[in-house]
Amino acid sequence: MKTTNNTVFISGGSAGIGLEIAKSFSEKGNKVIINGRNQERLDKALEQLENAVAIQGDLSIENERIRIANELIQNHPDLNIVINNAGEAYYYNLANNTNSYELAKKEINTNYLTIIHFTELLLPHLLQKDSAVVNVTSIASLVSYAPVPTYAASKAALRSYTQSLRNALKETSVKIFEVLPPLVNTSFSTEIGGENGIPPKEVADELLIALEQNQFDVPVGQTKVVLGVFQEALAKLSQN
Repeated sequence: MKTTNNTVFISGGSAGIGLEIAKSFSEKGNKVIINGRNQERLDKALEQLENAVAIQGDLSIENERIRIANELIQNHPDLNIVINNAGEAYYYNLANNTNSYELAKKEINTNYLTIIHFTELLLPHLLQKDSAVVNVTSIASLVSYAPVPTYAASKAALRSYTQSLRNALKETSVKIFEVLPPLVNTSFSTEIGGENGIPPKEVADELLIALEQNQFDVPVGQTKVVLGVFQEALAKLSQN
């Protein structure tokens, strides 16, 4: 898939992985649309980007994502790449937490259900052109990580949905990519030692390469090793 002259929407695009992806697309001459909840953070992000605009709003709220989807279709008809990057995570121990149900509801809504609905809203538009949907999951979608137990579960659900969507759309013009970062050094991961993670630019660079090569699974850093083990095990099972 071409990585220039696209119109790209990036949720969670005001910081971290989302902002680095926005910078990479901006530097290659694409039109970039970033989304986030905080207008001040969006404005600061726009100062670092060329040919970019922002749409403020909370995609985890149904009427907000409907508004954002309609705005994209009406005001940015050339939209052809949607990157579902925004996420929500809570750090706790299942053994002594009395609020896991409520926290899991928020994570499942933001990290899974929101993406299903937002994709559904935009899919009729995307099916009319060469386009792509990129879902950002996590190494935690492959191997559960105790400090973020229900976050990991929500990302596993998103990974499964992404694979099903890719299979359903394989005969259409819409390509479905999945980015699987490991621990990344962003404010999002501060509570679990994010300073020990890879730089977010590494995720953005890997995504651009994968898009150019139509490599639909995009493991980054340590995830390459983990995913490789999974794929090798599946290959052996299929031979038995």
